[in-house]
Order: sequence, then structure tokens, then C-alpha cells
Amino acid sequence: MPGTNLTREEARARASVVQTQTYDVALDLTLDSSERFGSTTTIRFTATEGASTFLDLVDGEISAITLNGTSLDPALYADSRIPLDGLAAENEVTVEATCAYSHSGEGLHRFVDPTDERVYLYTQFEVPDARRVFATFEQPDLKAEFTFHVTAPEHWQVVSNSPTPEPEAVREGVAVWHFAPTARMSTYITALVAGEYHVVRDTYAGEHGEIPLGVFCRQSLVEFLDADDIIEVTRQGFAFFERAFEMGYPFGKYDQLFVPEYNMGAMENAGCVTFRDELIFRSRQTVAAYEQRANTILHEMAHMWFGDLVTMKWWDDLWLNESFAEFASHHAQVNATRFTDAWTGFTNARKNWAYRQDQLPSTHPIAADNYDLHAVEANFDGITYAKGASALKQLVAWVGEEDFFAGLRAYFAKHAYGNTELRDLLVELEAASGRELDSWSAEWLQTSGVNTLRARFETDAEGRFTSFAVEQSAHADFPTLRRHRIGIGLYDDVDGAIVRTDAVEVDVSGELTEIPELVGKPQPDLVLLNDADLTYAKIRLDERSFATLLGGIGAIDDSLARALCWGAAWDMTRDAELGSADFVRLVLSGVGTESDLTAVGSLLRQGTTAVSSFTSDARREELSRTWEEGLWALLTSAEPGTDHQLAFARALAAAARTPDRVRELLHDGIDGLTVDTDLRWTFVTALARLGALDETAIAAEIDRDPTNSGRERGAGALAIRPVAEAKEDAWQKVAVDTATPNETRRSIAASFQVHGQGELLAPYVERYLEMAETIIDEQGVWIGQIALIYLFPLANPSQDTLDRVDAWLADNRAPAAALRYVREGRDDLARALRARAVN
Repeated sequence: MPGTNLTREEARARASVVQTQTYDVALDLTLDSSERFGSTTTIRFTATEGASTFLDLVDGEISAITLNGTSLDPALYADSRIPLDGLAAENEVTVEATCAYSHSGEGLHRFVDPTDERVYLYTQFEVPDARRVFATFEQPDLKAEFTFHVTAPEHWQVVSNSPTPEPEAVREGVAVWHFAPTARMSTYITALVAGEYHVVRDTYAGEHGEIPLGVFCRQSLVEFLDADDIIEVTRQGFAFFERAFEMGYPFGKYDQLFVPEYNMGAMENAGCVTFRDELIFRSRQTVAAYEQRANTILHEMAHMWFGDLVTMKWWDDLWLNESFAEFASHHAQVNATRFTDAWTGFTNARKNWAYRQDQLPSTHPIAADNYDLHAVEANFDGITYAKGASALKQLVAWVGEEDFFAGLRAYFAKHAYGNTELRDLLVELEAASGRELDSWSAEWLQTSGVNTLRARFETDAEGRFTSFAVEQSAHADFPTLRRHRIGIGLYDDVDGAIVRTDAVEVDVSGELTEIPELVGKPQPDLVLLNDADLTYAKIRLDERSFATLLGGIGAIDDSLARALCWGAAWDMTRDAELGSADFVRLVLSGVGTESDLTAVGSLLRQGTTAVSSFTSDARREELSRTWEEGLWALLTSAEPGTDHQLAFARALAAAARTPDRVRELLHDGIDGLTVDTDLRWTFVTALARLGALDETAIAAEIDRDPTNSGRERGAGALAIRPVAEAKEDAWQKVAVDTATPNETRRSIAASFQVHGQGELLAPYVERYLEMAETIIDEQGVWIGQIALIYLFPLANPSQDTLDRVDAWLADNRAPAAALRYVREGRDDLARALRARAVN
């Protein structure tokens, strides 16, 4: 029984029989129900005469099915499929049904704002969830034109892919919106957003004409909506992409809608882009948050061309969609916005995500084997996004930026509104650059694992290089040695600053690549491989370079060079090559002057992890004290009102061993630090973790902040308490209760496993393994992964826990997606135990 799954072979077989032309979809959002809505779909399609196929529909209650004028028995609908037999050359099928509103962020999500009881709806269809809203051929290569008709309360905003038409009255208080047909597109990028949204409208005028712009949010967030900044980045993005692609935006208008309880960061629905509304900041944030929001805006915009206009045939090329958007958004930030150091942020955060993912047992090639929908849903990961973007950045260095974009322009022109595979892109890049790329694709896209680069050299009595080579290695399980285009930077102390005094850019391959350009040059204080971060590889520093890093990483004057050094130090810590105490001292010595706020946030989180996860029981108390005292010193010496001060306050709350300093910050504050709503929740959660706030006190905080965000933060604070009843209630809400809203579920789950609460959490080791066998089948991948990732027993880091997990992995009935998440948790546990053994 396929259930809600669909295999690649099934999709290929269906596409060999069926070609879709049009969908006409009527949705009634005014049924006397908060659980279901009306959905009537008419699909026109061609087919191989006499053939059979099936439609997809999930959780439908079907009243009628008509195929080519003949009524079919609704009882044929089973297992989320509607069989269609005896097809004609030209076909029309109509399905009349009701479908279920979602509270999981899949399909048509319904949300009632606790602040004012207003109703908000939005769709989220990637990967396979348009079929939760209307009957579909749910696969990306069966594109069609879509015409939507939406019946809704007359005072609502109703937004879809086509421009919003004037509503027509149906009855008192109810209207219908008849949208114009869309361009040809895949089902997963169609969209509907409806409700009492606030909207700000504007226009972008460029070389290819005007684009109407809309920015939407809930009414309760209007006072926090900084639409001017969002629209400014949007305009900058359109100017950059239309010029770079030499092609106008292809979908008419461009609405950006900030929606509640959203599972992802954003979604590239054509002309109707949805974002998680946490990106409307109700409290003060560091500049890193604004940089990340701008990146997300540009990421989704890049998809309008790469993903929406030209779309993958099947999800095997999901990586290409996401990797390209990841690369293009950072490239646009650097060249078109105020965030000119965006690649530094990428190295400090996104790339570390990729390196971690690529060293897990679930690592996979960038071009993954997505054999079915469950595999696809599990592969929205650091490899698909950040490693893929790093590979594309390396490809740009390999073929040249000018030729890379020339190839893209040819690709868009040739395949507009169609579907492609990777080879179609490589053909155009090869034609533009004159380079053969099949071998590059084979070694970069079709293999797993990350290479490590080291400098190997000798010097003479005067300290000059007599030989210099780059050594490349790989993990034994993934032995591919790749070709890399890298920079090698030579950095020296000049008047107290570590500055680049020389550099070369070279191609390396194989185990050892000689670099004759550096022979005769004096050995510098720091030799930095992969200078400018052109490739994707771990780097290790020679003894003198590492001493320079430990002696004063903050003196390195280039933010991207520092990012590479920070990354090397953290990777060495994770690999048990650098002691956790050394890493903590390094962070405390350099984070106070680090200019990249993405780095500041990452380093503070890594420092906390080094203390809690990578330090032995015998030394943890001492290092915890060092870490907390160091953060307090950084906080109290930070310039009042700065982003650094805010970042240090957050980190101090996470590191506090006793409630005294947190209470002081919450009630008395310090000069320049405004304890606004979100920072208050940070301190409240810290006090709850330390057992200093009970359920009644947290309930009072929820009453103080009676918003959806307050409800979510409060749920997390209740779950983090070191109390058995709190953990049991949290477990039920995350692992058992299907009615828990998705973002509330995530907030609770993230507060469950707490280092220092191991005894309290010991019974949940066995319960976790029991749950892992069934939760994917019972609640789906998106909800199941929250429980499987966050509830893994990392707060019980012992050999006994590891042995029990290993025994379960050797004998279980869990589906592949669940096994993946358990194996990843197991790897984190084993890594922590290795680090503790040497620390």
C-alpha cells in the first residue's frame, strides 16, 4: 500500500501516459466548519488511449467523480489515490470533495490568532501537498495552467499566483474571487493565502517593466512590520537578477506573505511567496537577523527563474533548485545590498551546517538518489542547500563568473516553463565556458564526503619555503579526492594586525599538489588554505599558523579569513583534535571584537556545546564556570546598546549555572540592554531551566504576552523545567498528541533534552526507541522528524546509551526516514563521547 508515498518509477510511468493541460480549482472556505473546506477540481489532460493512471488526493471526503462524462463510484478512492481507467486521447476529470484544514503546516494550514481571534489560512505544498487541497497529478514534471476560484468572507484578503481580482458577491458577507489562469507551472508552487491579513503595496520599475509588490502580515504584527526594508531588498533583488539573467521576472506580480506556524523559512510559490512570520521582528535583533532575512528574500526570488520558470523533472534535482538559490542569494547580497560580507556569514553558519551533515552516517551525494517522496522529505538538509551552494561557488571559480551566467541565460531561454535534468544545465555551461563538466559533476555531485586540505612545506635557515605542497585526504568510507580551485593566503603581523601580505590562486588535485609559486617566499605567521573560501573542504593549519590563531584570532583583519579559522577550530573540536577548554578560551578571546554578527551567534552556541557536550564530567563544572564568567565579563564590558551586548546577554542566559545573574538581568538590567518581549522570554526560559520558575509563574508570563509567539515560548519554558511532570507533559505533546500545533510542538521538543537533567530523562531513552518505530508512519515525516531529532537522548551521554541505541538499530521495524534520524542522533552521541574521552 503506497499510502501518501510516491516512487520515482511510479511518477515516470504516469508521465509516460499523461500530459496535463489545465486545472480548474474551486475552493469554498465558508463551510460551516473549522475543520474542512470545499474542493472541486476539473483537470483536462491528454493520455495514451486505453491506458490507466491515478490522481492524488489526501484526506479527501469525495462526493462525486466524473471522467469524460461518466460518473465513477467515489468508493474507488482509496489509499490517497483515485484510479482512472480506460482513458481517451483527450480527457476531463472532475472531483468534488471536502478536504481537511491542517495544523501541521502541510496543505492548507488554518490558524486563529490568540491575540484577536482573526483567522489566517495559507498553503504549503512542497514536496507533495497540493493533493491535500485539490485532486492532482502530484509530480513536478506534469505542469499545467491553474485557474483558481475561491469563495471566502468578503472582508478577507485572498491571494494566489495570479493577480488578485475584484471579488464578486455571493451572499451576505461572502464573495468569490475568480483568478486568471496562471502560466504553466508545477503543482507544488501553486498557492493560496487568505484571511484578515494587513497589506502594504508598492511597485518595482525596471528595464523589463513594472512589477506590483505586496507585503502581507497578520494584523497583530502590523506595528512591527518594517515593510520599507523588505521592499528595498526586494527591489535590489529584482534589479540584480533581471540584469544578471537578462530576462524579466516571469510571473507578473510579486506578493510576499508572512504567515504563522510555518515549518520552513520560506517557500517560492510563483508570485505568492510565503515566509515564516518570525521574520517580522517584534523585538530587537542583531544585524545578523536582518542579513538572514534579506538572504531568504533573495533566495526565494532566485527560485522564480531557477525552480519555478524552469523546474526539475523529479526530486533527484531538488539539490539544484536549492543550491542555486542558496548561491544566488549570497551572490546578490554581496553585489546588490548593504550586506556586502554575506559570504562571511555563509561560511560562519551555512557551511558549518553542510560540514556537519556531510560527516553524518546519512551523508549522501549532492545529487541524491530521491527514489520516493519520503526520501525527498528527509533530504532538505545541509548537503542539499549549503554543500550544493559551495559546489556551485567552486564551479563559478572553475569556469569563470561571466561564462557561468552566460550558460544560465541560455538555459533559462531554452527551457522556460519546462522541466529539465542536471545534464540540461551542464550542456549550456559547457557551451559557454568551453570546459568539459561531466567529470566535475561526477566527482563533486555524485560522491559523498568532505576532503581535508593541509599545507606541507619545508623552510631553509632564513625561514623561506624550499618546498610547498597541498595535501588532500578523504574519509576511508568516501575516498574521492576532488579537483579544487583554492586561494592560499599568506598572513603576517603588521603593526599588531594579522593581514594578508601575499596570495596565490591555484588548482589542486590528487593526494599532493606542488605549489612552486610559493617556493622562496618567507614563511608567514599564518598560512591559510582555501583563502576567500572558493571550495568546499575542511582545512587544517600548520603548527605556527595554529599558534597565531590561538594567540589572537581577533587580530586577523579580514572577516572571511577569520571565518575560515573559526571553522577550522570548531571542526577540530568536533573531531576531538582540539580540547573543549582550548576552544572555549579561543572564543572568549576573540568573539568580543568579531565584526560578523552571524559568527558571534554561531560561536556563542558552539561554545555552549563545547562545554555541555564535549567536556568530561570531571572537568565540566570548572569549564562551565570559566564559560559563564567569561560571558559575564564580555556582557558587562560591551558597549551599551550594541548588537554584541544583546548577543552576550542571550548567551549568558543559556550558560548560567545559577539563577542569580539571570534574575539580575531580568529585573534590574544593565545599561543599554532593553529587556523587550523576546529577551524577557530568553531570561524566563533560563530561570525555568534552572528550576527557579514554577508552572504558575510561567503561566503569568504567558498572560503577560498573550500572543502566538508568547504561547509557543511559554510552552518551551514549561517543558524545560527539571520536573518529571513537565517532561511527561512535553513528551505527550510532542510524540503522542497529533493536535499540537507544529511550531508549539517544535518549541516544546527543543526544550526537552537538557544537559544536566540526565537522571530525570533516563526513562525516555527506551521510550524514544519505541516511539521511533512508529511515529513517521503515524504522523508523517515533517512532524515525526521534530520528535526524532529533538527527543534523541543526548542528555544521557554514556556508553550504555550508545550500546542501547546500537542494539535497537540492529533490530527494529522503523521506516527508512526514522532510521536516518536515529542514526544521526547516534553519531552525535558517539562524537560527544569521543570528545569527552580526550577532554
